[in-house]
Amino acid sequence: MSYDEELEEIKRRKLLEFQRELQRRLEEEERRRRIRLQKEAILRYILDPKARERLYNLRLVKPELASLIEDQLITLAQSGRIRIPITDDELKRLLISIYEQTHRETRIRIREK
Repeated sequence: MSYDEELEEIKRRKLLEFQRELQRRLEEEERRRRIRLQKEAILRYILDPKARERLYNLRLVKPELASLIEDQLITLAQSGRIRIPITDDELKRLLISIYEQTHRETRIRIREK
C-alpha cells in the first residue's frame, strides 16, 4: 500500500467516524425534542394556564429546578396523587414546600479575639 493510499484510507475512516458521530448526535437531539414535546403536552393537560405560565417563568430563571418540578408534577398526576388541573395557587404551595425542604439558611458568625 502506498503512502497516498494509506492517507486516503485514513481520511475515509475519519470521515466515516465523523458521519457516525453526527448521526448519533442528530438522533439524540431528536429524541430530546420528542421528550420535551411530550412533557409540554402533559403539562398543558395537568396545569391551568396561570400555573403553566408560572412554571415557564421559573424555567427561564432556574431551568434545572423547573425540569425537576415538571417531572414531579407529571409523576404525581399520573399516579393520581394530585388533582387535575393544578391551579396556580396549588403550584405556589408546591414550590414553597420544595423551597422549604431544600433551602439552607446561611449564618455567618464573626468571633473577635
